[in-house]
Amino acid sequence: MRRQPLPEGALDATDRALINLLQEGFPLSNRPYAEVGAQLGCSEEDVLKRLGHLREIGAITRFGPFIDAAAMGGAFCLCAMAVPQDRFEDVMTLVNAHKEVAHNYERVHHLNMWFVLACDQPEGIDQAADQIEAETGIAVKRFPKLKEFFIGFKVSA
Repeated sequence: MRRQPLPEGALDATDRALINLLQEGFPLSNRPYAEVGAQLGCSEEDVLKRLGHLREIGAITRFGPFIDAAAMGGAFCLCAMAVPQDRFEDVMTLVNAHKEVAHNYERVHHLNMWFVLACDQPEGIDQAADQIEAETGIAVKRFPKLKEFFIGFKVSA
């Protein structure tokens, strides 16, 4: 998880166009990266290298599909923790090591670490949260979804 802004000039115009394009969707084809490259005027290899670089510098935290675990019989749960600032990096590393953690964000709030658990079985939520509590010694507050809202969040690069 990147905690500082990227340095000036870290992204070029093609990086920005790639980030913006991929937020609109991803081609389902035999050569999706070649299709993306064609739209950007670059090669399939360049797209793959750029995605790796964007991940490496923290411009993107993950690249992959968003799968509706609940629609497939699983569950999602928003979670929060009150992490002492001097332990934040260590706790973040422990939390992010769990395959169930979909994403993790720092907030300026008493509950300063927020993350989403996504599990293939509903009981997996409590199992993962309990394990995180055991590893960190910090309570994991659980905020299960009561109603779903789709807001189509996109960030222009």
